[in-house]
Amino acid sequence: MGLDRLLNARHDLWRGRAISAAIPAGLSTGFAALDALLPWRGWPPGALSEILNDRPGGGLALLNPALARLSAEARWLLFLDPPFIPFAPALAASGVELTRLLVVGGGEAAWAAEQGLRSGACSAVLIWGGRWGMATLRRLQLAAEAGGAAAFLFRGEDAASEHSPAVLRMRVRPALAGMEVMVLKLRGGRGGARLKLSLPNVGGRKSQFSGPASHKPKDGLLRQPL
Repeated sequence: MGLDRLLNARHDLWRGRAISAAIPAGLSTGFAALDALLPWRGWPPGALSEILNDRPGGGLALLNPALARLSAEARWLLFLDPPFIPFAPALAASGVELTRLLVVGGGEAAWAAEQGLRSGACSAVLIWGGRWGMATLRRLQLAAEAGGAAAFLFRGEDAASEHSPAVLRMRVRPALAGMEVMVLKLRGGRGGARLKLSLPNVGGRKSQFSGPASHKPKDGLLRQPL
């Protein structure tokens, strides 16, 4: 096999600044500036992405546009061990079809995530909490590839210092009327880029990260333990 054919057949090989035309198209993030930064022009398909944020439940707003598109398909959206009960009105206002959403708690997130990703029945699996070793993360990445599903793992910012096989890693922090996103790692490109993104209007008001615990947030999570 020639070198060019080998490189085009292996999307997991990093090639510096060269971006192969064979890189599969991803699912748009819903933010044009962010799509332009990513080799897939959106979230990487069939892959593990990590969202790093120190606020429990933080970062979900970044996924809402993609979740809305995926929920229009026949496959399921699976939320595993979210720190709070999903706030259905906010998700619906973001365009998420609630009848395609499954929420599972009670621990065993790693096992459940692997099964959901590999099954082919889920278009996206969102995972919170837990301790994640390299072997477990590799299994999630392989399961996402096998099932053609997008895996999103929410972790604290201290995880940035740990090695990970994730195809994409982002740090997300709240900002005025939106959020600040830093790309820490991406396969097929270079990390380090920062963006400030405005959240879309939902119900005539800017969607923002949640405020005090007594308030209902507009990023899709309710401040009440699951």
